[in-house]
Amino acid sequence: MAYIIGVRFRDAGKIYYFDPDGTEFEQGQFVIVETSKGIECGEVVLKNRDIEIDESMLPIHKIIRIASEKDLKTIAENKEKEKRAFDICCQKIKLHKLDMKLINVEYTFDCNKILFYFTADGRVDFRELVKDLAYMFRTRIELRQIGVRDEAKSIGGLGICGRPFCCHSFLGEFQPVSIKMAKEQGMLLNPTKISGTCGRLMCCLKYEQDVYNDLLKITPKIGAIVNTPDGKGNVIDVNLITGTLTVSLHKAMNAAAHTYKVNDVTLIKDAQIKVDKDEFEKLKKLENN
Repeated sequence: MAYIIGVRFRDAGKIYYFDPDGTEFEQGQFVIVETSKGIECGEVVLKNRDIEIDESMLPIHKIIRIASEKDLKTIAENKEKEKRAFDICCQKIKLHKLDMKLINVEYTFDCNKILFYFTADGRVDFRELVKDLAYMFRTRIELRQIGVRDEAKSIGGLGICGRPFCCHSFLGEFQPVSIKMAKEQGMLLNPTKISGTCGRLMCCLKYEQDVYNDLLKITPKIGAIVNTPDGKGNVIDVNLITGTLTVSLHKAMNAAAHTYKVNDVTLIKDAQIKVDKDEFEKLKKLENN
């Protein structure tokens, strides 16, 4: 167990844990801390509490101090510097004819480092760009290549549901999403139907997966053999939400299929939900970050 507070450094960003060093903090307060990037200012999103820790949370540094009015003014000034640095970097990228897209710029609180986040289809030789930027800003420069999911999280936008991106609004970290989830949820494996604006599998597929897992435990799958009030048959369609099955009866294979409630049939031999190899090859890019 460790006594900690949780701090975020950006909206909907990952929560990092720090030792409050005997001070009681309230949600919404700003604090100055040391991170792997350097000295940073973040917002307290989790008040003092005891939690179980694992190695991924270590090391847990102590809070340096509560942010002062002067510190908050420094943050505002850094935001303005970031806008200027973004424009300058875009000009330099164009000058060097680099195949990359600048997404975001971050100044560390103490201005000892500037981080430039970009996307690119492959590796980019940005050594000359770094030299130019270091000469311009007279500080340490770091360029980080990010994926399309991180790009969407940083920029934001509206999803197909009409609401702001979950990743930009509240998701601190991306959860693993798989093509099998879409298959198990009975979705049509069409890239335009199961992918978000970022071009990767929709994060919201993860939200309901636990419910679908529970339903799949009690529902015969497509291809299963069941015993119905009208005899044996093969399940040819399933609606997990309504709990109904469409069954083709063995005694009348050419007749219209019948619909039954899950509770009205008895499972004889279940089937498995599998993603076809060729289908997976076509869609596997959707799983990549």
